Amino acid sequence: MKYLSQIDSPKDLKKYNIQQLETICSEIREHIVSCCSQNPGHIGASLGAVEIAVALHYVYNTPSDKIVWDVGHQAYAHKILTGRRDSFVNNRKYKGISGFPKISESEYDSFGVGHSSTSISAALGMAVSARINRTGEKVVAVIGDGALTGGLAFEGLNNAGAMHSDILVIVNDNQISIDPNVGALHNYLIKVSTSNFYNKAKNRVWSAIGANRIRSLIQKFMFSTKAAIFKNGSFFESLGFRYFGTIDGNDIEQMVETLNNISRIPGPKVLHVRTLKGKGYAPAEENQVIWHAPGTFDKITGKRTQSSSSSAPRYQDVFGQTITELAKSNPLIVGVTPAMPSGSSLNIMMEAIPERSFDVGIAEQHAVTFSAGLAASGMLPYCNIYSSFMQRAYDNVIHDVAVQNLKVIFCLDRGGLVGEDGATHHGVFDLAYMRCIPAITISAPANETELRNMLYSVQSNQYGITVIRYPRGTGIGTNLDQPYELIPPGKAQLMREGKGIAIIAIGPVVNDALKAAERANKDGADVLIYNMRFLKPLDREALDHAIVKCHTIITVEDGTVVGGLGTAVSEYIADAGLERRIIRLGVPDNFVEQGTVPELKRECGFDEESIYTTIKNVSQTS
Repeated sequence: MKYLSQIDSPKDLKKYNIQQLETICSEIREHIVSCCSQNPGHIGASLGAVEIAVALHYVYNTPSDKIVWDVGHQAYAHKILTGRRDSFVNNRKYKGISGFPKISESEYDSFGVGHSSTSISAALGMAVSARINRTGEKVVAVIGDGALTGGLAFEGLNNAGAMHSDILVIVNDNQISIDPNVGALHNYLIKVSTSNFYNKAKNRVWSAIGANRIRSLIQKFMFSTKAAIFKNGSFFESLGFRYFGTIDGNDIEQMVETLNNISRIPGPKVLHVRTLKGKGYAPAEENQVIWHAPGTFDKITGKRTQSSSSSAPRYQDVFGQTITELAKSNPLIVGVTPAMPSGSSLNIMMEAIPERSFDVGIAEQHAVTFSAGLAASGMLPYCNIYSSFMQRAYDNVIHDVAVQNLKVIFCLDRGGLVGEDGATHHGVFDLAYMRCIPAITISAPANETELRNMLYSVQSNQYGITVIRYPRGTGIGTNLDQPYELIPPGKAQLMREGKGIAIIAIGPVVNDALKAAERANKDGADVLIYNMRFLKPLDREALDHAIVKCHTIITVEDGTVVGGLGTAVSEYIADAGLERRIIRLGVPDNFVEQGTVPELKRECGFDEESIYTTIKNVSQTS
């Protein structure tokens, strides 16, 4: 690293000229590829946004000036330039740095991000604060074109334009988020950036612009040119923004020159840049979907390493294959996902039955209410959303689905601790926040076969609105070739008879509990185990059986202990006027950072070893 090794802050970056910045961009890409080859991360978007990060820190006076990155998948160069070059090797690792910008981690991280579409609203708040306090700092939001499909981004744009705030929104347009982007706004951006007439005229104006004439010329050009192309005018300009672009976001000289000019113009501005996701690393350029987050790989050949030695299928693939099978025999089934067809494996159904499977873009609220509309018209929607993303659509679940008792099947992928993405992505609150909603059945299968059977069973009239919650990664390797079995709603499964100590568990942690109980049995403990399957309705007969036979109830869940299974069991025992010792194992009442799932389960105290230790301690004191 000829230059990068000498850059510990953006102040160091400003010492170099444009030609040297080009070399620095190449060195940053090499560093990202080298680190991520051994320590997996979100490589594609960050490779494409290197010049954006370099130009922003070169032109603006950070951290006084604020840069708000949307999502954070594109912010690796930003981290490397702001004092985390050497620690980047531990990006996303347990006790390492976060994979996303994080206020507590660096003064250069002006806002913590993990979910998309938040940058414009946050940046607007900072811009308004700067105006009120007359501090004079500049504020920039960097948002991907995919994130613009999120409703929050539209709300921020609308408010920022109306308030005439001094804010720059950079639209990083690479035409793909995780999967290829969809929607009318995405198509509009393509139309703007590929218009021959518009771009020829734009190039003439850019070549003629002088520092003293930039404001009047650009304003006149933008309104007149786009008015000729689009009868209704520019989308962004209609919201009160000045629109600049499209420029090559991977051209550092053009980026620096453009930002220097725009930084002098007050008010709300949009700079539309085109970048190449995976830029500078051929494998990532050629297969952008896979190289969004490819796992480990050989940095020379680009050959990806097998992520798991398990022969068991991934839960998401069990979902994708099962819903496709079911939809072939049930014409009412439709599949819906907000921009995660490959992440949820709904792409399997999209290939087989495209007319009944829908990617609605990064728009979780819309996905839920769209599903409600389908249900109101007699369809049976399976709405697949990552657990942590479902938090964004909570009101829609209550108001548009539950209140109206419209049968939607919510398939919550990535339930529980998800690993290296950390606090913003752990799906640990779903059991608790769904449990308080009337009229909803909540299930968490213990393995792949149960997931398959639950997806089948919810077609039955016995079920209404249902949540099926399952984790990221592979299962335990059950036989998926068996015929479907109907699982009655609210029916638990006795896994092991015993007395004295009962384990009431839900989801795949049932398997950890079984292993722990077998170990404890050799020490003389006689443990009763229930796979609850359902958080709501609770199987009261199962709980009564455990209460009668046991003095201690241990609940185990891969979710928060506040409001989940442990709370539900405690409430049931208290309402019955009984006294039993209850020990709740699960995610404690704090945000859990990044790490591998085994590391985090151990930290939270509900891995196999922790369950075994709990049983052993209870046995010794009872």
